[in-house]
Amino acid sequence: MPLQFNPVKLFAGSGTTELADKIAKAYGRELGDLTVARFSDGEIQPSFDETVRGCDVFLIQSTCQPYDNLIELLLLTDAAKRASAHYITVVIPYFGMARQDRKDKPRVAIGAKLFANLIVASGAHRIMTMDLHAAQIQGFFDIPVDHLDASVIFVPYIRSLNLPNLTIASPDMGGSYRARTFAKYFNAEVVICDKRRKRANEIESMSIIGDVAGRDVVLIDDICDTAGTLSKAAGLIMENGANSVRAVCTHPVLSGKAYETIENSQLAELIVTNTIPLKQESAKIRVLSTADLFAKAITNVNEHGSISDLFRVEE
Repeated sequence: MPLQFNPVKLFAGSGTTELADKIAKAYGRELGDLTVARFSDGEIQPSFDETVRGCDVFLIQSTCQPYDNLIELLLLTDAAKRASAHYITVVIPYFGMARQDRKDKPRVAIGAKLFANLIVASGAHRIMTMDLHAAQIQGFFDIPVDHLDASVIFVPYIRSLNLPNLTIASPDMGGSYRARTFAKYFNAEVVICDKRRKRANEIESMSIIGDVAGRDVVLIDDICDTAGTLSKAAGLIMENGANSVRAVCTHPVLSGKAYETIENSQLAELIVTNTIPLKQESAKIRVLSTADLFAKAITNVNEHGSISDLFRVEE
C-alpha cells in the first residue's frame, strides 16, 4: 500500500522571512499566511490566517536576537497544536543559546537545555536545525532532531577557489574536530589556534599549533559573533607567513563592532550562510544560501526519506 502524505504547509516567523521565502520557493510552494500582532507593551500574539487542521506544518524561525524570535516561535508552535495540525516540525536554521550547553562555572543556567524544553513543551514533534555549536545538544530534545551539516554548501565553494596550498585551520581547540572533518575532503593539513580568554568575547592570548608559512589558510568555525577571534587568528596566521587567509562560518551573528572588525582584519573574505540575516552589507562577506538544503530536508521528512543522504558532498 503506498504511503499517504498529509498536506504540507510552510510558515515563516518574522525574524527569518527572507530565508523562509527562499526555502518555500525551493520546495515549490508559497509560504502560508499568518499575522503577528503586538500589544502596545510589546506582547506578541501570532495567529494563522488559514487552516492547518490535519496538515504537516513546518515553522521556520532562527532563534537569534532579539529573544522575541524565540517567544514568537513558541507561540506559533502552540497555535499550530491547538489548531489541530497533524505534525509540527520546527525549523531552526540557527539555534540560539547553543553556547550555553553546560555548566562551565558555578551558578549558571544551561540555556540550551532550557530552550529545548520550552520548544518541546510548546508542542513540536520534530526539530530541524543546522550546525549546532555542540552536536550533543541534539540529546537535549526528547523528540527527533534533524541536524543538517553546512559542509555540503561550503566544501564546493572552497573547491571552486582552487587554492594551491590549502590548509584548514581551527580558531580554537574546541573547533579542531570540525576543522579535521573539513580537511578530510581536501586531504589537507590542519593547524589550530590555541586561545585563552579573559572573559566572554575577550581574548587574552593566542598561538598557532602547526605551520602556515606559504599556505592558503581557511579558518573553520560555526559562529562568528564579534569576529574578534577570527580577526586575531587571521592576523597571527599572516604574521607567520601564510599567503592568504579566509574564514568559513555557518552562523553570522556579527554583533557589536563585528563588521568593522572584519573590514579591518587580514581576512580575504568571510564566507557565511543565510541562517541569520545580515545587518549590513560588506565587501568582505560572501553569503551562501541554505535554502535548497532545507527544502530537500523538508521533502525527505515529509516523504519519509533519508536525511543522511543530504550529507554527501558532491565530487
